Amino acid sequence: MLDLEVVPERSLGNEQWEFALGMPLAQAISILQKHCRIIKNVQVLYSEQTPLSHDLILNLTQDGVKLLFDATNQRLKVIEVYDLSKVKLKYCGVHFNSQAIAPTIEQIDQSFGATHPGVYNAAEQLFHLNFRGLSFSFQLDSWNEAPKYEIPHGAMVKRMHIYTGNNLLETRAPPMPLACFLGNIFAESVDVLRDPAGPLGLKLRLVTAGCGPGLMADAKVKSMERSIYFGDSCQDVLGALGSPHKVFYKSEDKMKIHSPSPHKQVPSKCNDYFFNYFSLGVDILFDSSTHLVKKFVLHTNFPGHYNFNIYHRCDFKIPLVIKKEGAEPQCDDCSLTTFSKWDQIQELLGHPSEKPVVLHRSSSANNTNPFGSTFCFGLQRMIFEVMQNSHIASVTLYGAPRTAAPSESSSQ
Repeated sequence: MLDLEVVPERSLGNEQWEFALGMPLAQAISILQKHCRIIKNVQVLYSEQTPLSHDLILNLTQDGVKLLFDATNQRLKVIEVYDLSKVKLKYCGVHFNSQAIAPTIEQIDQSFGATHPGVYNAAEQLFHLNFRGLSFSFQLDSWNEAPKYEIPHGAMVKRMHIYTGNNLLETRAPPMPLACFLGNIFAESVDVLRDPAGPLGLKLRLVTAGCGPGLMADAKVKSMERSIYFGDSCQDVLGALGSPHKVFYKSEDKMKIHSPSPHKQVPSKCNDYFFNYFSLGVDILFDSSTHLVKKFVLHTNFPGHYNFNIYHRCDFKIPLVIKKEGAEPQCDDCSLTTFSKWDQIQELLGHPSEKPVVLHRSSSANNTNPFGSTFCFGLQRMIFEVMQNSHIASVTLYGAPRTAAPSESSSQ
């Protein structure tokens, strides 16, 4: 049985790990994976068709705890303990719920002190006692008449919530805590830079925990902007974004068959390679011969996709060029984002002239993919990977075709 410390408006955890409000989804899953021998039977709950309409939930069924993540920014919004019989809880080092201590109203008063009168919910038959960043729900089904203010003696806590602010129903996921940066850099937003012909590069608004010569307690979140373009060198990218989490060398180009005259392309002796920036939700592809940027991949990290939880969500914005009949292409005030759906994009850009390429991902060790295939459509030097629920899984941006000698062929 887990023995956890409750910190109102902040966290639930112990000396080894902590689930903190504002923590990214990937870090919470990393904790669960690291302690899988202790924390077992974890469910991932989400809406398959409308993933933005409901919170993404990690349900620790063996321990009676739910972690509710904001569906948009994928940071921890609410910690719910829905079965207090499966977990020990303490506050300021003193237990208020254990096998020997029942979580009665008297025990809660003793541990947490006085607060405002509770609120009775007749539909749930629950009496909610609220502190700042913490609430307790008491079961009152054995009482015939609901009390106005005072909770009857002996009433037991049925649920507990940890959140930010004074109102559970209006709470939002707070900014990422300093302790969650762990030396990484994250992207608040990514703007695609473009001209009427197509994408030119990325402008990233980055955040990191800047730490000077003092202690970690003196650290503050630092914001900065960096821009990278097609044709930038490895050194340019490393100077702007730092070292990638991983470098991946392409073994083969599976989309080559869809290129014009693929049999005429001369095989390269070297492989193109990706810089994988997982905490930014961005991949950058370099040409193996020139070592210059030739492709960007932006990941949305929707649940139900094969690559879910590998990348943090990239919150991107792509200005659109609307081509109208008899007029020059122009950039209107419309754009597509991480949350745009494919049917909305088609309304703005028109339908692709070619049928989609069906992409079926699977690992070399296991050929199964429980999430099914995705579909790749190409428009304006962009490839949209579309999931079966019409959400965008990733957007691949290509640079302008190189003007090279006739004997040289492009691998794009």
